[in-house]
Amino acid sequence: MNPNPTPEPDDFDWQAAENDVAEQPAAEVVDLNAARTRRANPASAERDQVDEDAESIDDAPPGEGGPADQADDIPAEVLARQKDRRPILAEWARSRRAFRAALKHQTKNAGYVLAYHAVRSPKYAAKTALWAPIGLFRGLGRALHWATAEEGNWDLRQAAAQRGEADTWLKLDARRQRQSVWRWWVLAFGAAGIVTAAVVLAFGPTWWRWLAVCLALPLLATLGRPADKPITDRVTEGSRYRKLTAELVRRALTSLQMAAINSAVAKDAKAIAFPFDIHRDGPGHIAIVDLPYGVEASEVVARRGRLASAMRLPLDQVWPSTAPGHTGRLALWVGYEPASQMKQPTCPLLNESAKVDLFKPFPFATTPKLDEIFAELMFRNWLFGGQPGSGKTFALRLLLLAASLDPRAEIRGYELKGVGDFAVLEPVMAEYGNGFDDETLARAFAFIEWLYEECRRRSKRIEHYARLGKAPENKVTPELASLKGSGLHPLVAWFDELQELMTSKFGKEAGELLEKVIKLGRALGVIIIIGTQIPDKDSLPTGITRNVNSRFCLSVADQTANDMILGTSAYKQGYRATVFQPVTEAGWGVLRGFGAVQSARSFYVDTTAAGRIVARAVALRTAAGNIPTFPTEREVGPAHSVLDDLAQVWPGDEKSAWNETLCGLLAELRPDVYGGWEAAQLTAALKPYPAIKVGDVGRRIDGKSVTRRGIRHANLLAAIAERDRKRSSD
Repeated sequence: MNPNPTPEPDDFDWQAAENDVAEQPAAEVVDLNAARTRRANPASAERDQVDEDAESIDDAPPGEGGPADQADDIPAEVLARQKDRRPILAEWARSRRAFRAALKHQTKNAGYVLAYHAVRSPKYAAKTALWAPIGLFRGLGRALHWATAEEGNWDLRQAAAQRGEADTWLKLDARRQRQSVWRWWVLAFGAAGIVTAAVVLAFGPTWWRWLAVCLALPLLATLGRPADKPITDRVTEGSRYRKLTAELVRRALTSLQMAAINSAVAKDAKAIAFPFDIHRDGPGHIAIVDLPYGVEASEVVARRGRLASAMRLPLDQVWPSTAPGHTGRLALWVGYEPASQMKQPTCPLLNESAKVDLFKPFPFATTPKLDEIFAELMFRNWLFGGQPGSGKTFALRLLLLAASLDPRAEIRGYELKGVGDFAVLEPVMAEYGNGFDDETLARAFAFIEWLYEECRRRSKRIEHYARLGKAPENKVTPELASLKGSGLHPLVAWFDELQELMTSKFGKEAGELLEKVIKLGRALGVIIIIGTQIPDKDSLPTGITRNVNSRFCLSVADQTANDMILGTSAYKQGYRATVFQPVTEAGWGVLRGFGAVQSARSFYVDTTAAGRIVARAVALRTAAGNIPTFPTEREVGPAHSVLDDLAQVWPGDEKSAWNETLCGLLAELRPDVYGGWEAAQLTAALKPYPAIKVGDVGRRIDGKSVTRRGIRHANLLAAIAERDRKRSSD
């Protein structure tokens, strides 16, 4: 109380003041002890606001019981983005794919159940014939017992008889008799109705009687059979599919032996929350789970095997993944059946009308839900890895088949395994090598050198078109790729079993050049696709793996191989291709580079089907006037020995010569073979001959010393002699 109150003026309007107070909302009585507790422990206060019985938690908007620290000045559009309204229709009803999957699953189950019971129908008929008469008499007995109303107050009458209370017993029995009167009338009317129905059936059409028999006999048989002997057999002894429920998910998560989850659930049973209802999603159900505070979804993904064990389901039927929103949100999808038993859709590239534009995504694989995954080639470089039998070659070949359906694409590559898996693509390839002998490896290395020079040439073309305003972002555009004569069409360069080249004598230099090509070629329309079985630092240089932006890791044996392909710490984050088995799960792997990292199964296209795609590709390229031709030097081996041609054009008595001078002389000798050769290509062509060492050769021009790469005449003669010696010994 103020000890010195301010005196009120004489003209103070007490009536107006009372009206102002009356218009204010009622004041809230605050519990000071509770307020102090909330200030001391805000975490517990937040938990107290959560409905303990709610499976889904919904944040209230500001002004409607929302968090106390919710700012009132947050724009409405921001709040709209923060709160996602639930769709009017369920996911499976909004998606044609999901609707077809759900319909297919239900139809399949219904068809199986129908066929199962149809086969056993004679057995069911015999059981019905046996138990129906018993059911008839049992039904009559129950009807009579019900009409007498004996069960109405039987316990009370029995107790009165035991106590010797005759008056009480007579009163209870009189009440029973009154109750039974109307029951007898009901029974009489029921009997009259049955008799009337029998007369109608007797004089009605025959099919009426058969219909009545078909309806009455099963009911009578059900009434007459023993409780432990059903008429029909069970279709299954145990269900392979367990519909997801909140309790099932919680039990599975607490079985993972993760201390952070178990301790949180022990304190609060609702620490595992479900922001959305568990619902059907394609051929299965999905649960979106908010894990306890501090637990990341990737930690659960890494324990997929334990999760499947806790749910008592096969490993390939349980697919956990990270969900958008925050790192603690898990998406747990469980299929109706294991993925290995689900039939994958036919590859869309096999459609006779299928065409591909490499500047647009095209179907490459499917998810465990059988959703299509669209991949891209332009402005990307690919790395495929997997152990033998994982389906790596077929997955890599699928990208080349897609590229072949774009008439603009030029395809060149080397299969360093030597079995001819890519020979079916030969009609649409401008360059193709197969084998792991020294000559093929030398040609593959020369190809990488050519790719580097091609990148340099394309960079100048991009600069030219950028000045003209046709390359606004200084990279290849669809218009430039389609412009004949631009030289900027998509160039797909592929290497299967690259480790054979990386571990050869060309390996170090080839790795350095290929890394440069990967860095430079992305904006220039040069696409590099690599396949390998042995992903270590020697067979796959880290400079290459760091710069590849699209990765598909199929079945691998260990964590090291997994992380070499997918990137450092991928295994710890739960992205594990080690769970897939070679041969039996060929084509399954982990795809990275297209949004969220996910398990995927590449479309399977066998060699016969691939031949049909290639035939259509040839037709498209013929119509576009773009049938690739093989350089003679790279198709069947050199028609003319480069050593003999060098000896023929060697300039006079010179002891050494520059490579660029020799290339000019070779082009004059055989322009169809050596036309356009540069010093790097001649260096690559001489790699298989150890006697020839390409080194610095000095000359004096206009009094100045000039040094360029070249060879010595003596070394050339030594290489020819060594070659002739080998031929004679053979």
